[in-house]
Amino acid sequence: MLPVVGVALGAVALIVGGIGIVNASKANKTLAADQPKIDRIDDLSNQITTAQAASDKATRDISSLATQTQSAVTQIGNDLASIHEQIKHMEEAHVRPAAKGGPKGEPAVAGPGEYIVKAGDTGMKIARANGCSLADLESVNPGVSWTHLKVGEKLKLPEKK
Repeated sequence: MLPVVGVALGAVALIVGGIGIVNASKANKTLAADQPKIDRIDDLSNQITTAQAASDKATRDISSLATQTQSAVTQIGNDLASIHEQIKHMEEAHVRPAAKGGPKGEPAVAGPGEYIVKAGDTGMKIARANGCSLADLESVNPGVSWTHLKVGEKLKLPEKK
């Protein structure tokens, strides 16, 4: 009986092995049919990795540019502050001498027939305030620049008729 059981077992093993070979063959065919899809997935994975690396580099570049831009804007701000201070000092230096009319830095004093220019004065305002025409005022002050009157500047007034 033992030989019959051994033959039966051998036959079952042979059948199971045959089924295994058939299934393995089907699996190989399916795998071979799906290989282009697997290759495409591998290609996409490589493209994603490359895109991620490019994205990381772009992020670093943008961060670097942002830092450089902030540094440049800060420098511009500092330069503008310096220029503002220089302009302020120039304006103060420009106004100071015009306000000093006397020999020792004292304010200018108008004598008879004279007028001291104040801030906001124009030739027309001065003429109107002193009862004369602008033409008469200009004729007795030939060297005066009427578009650039300076605070503290002395003007002659025409004689009243």
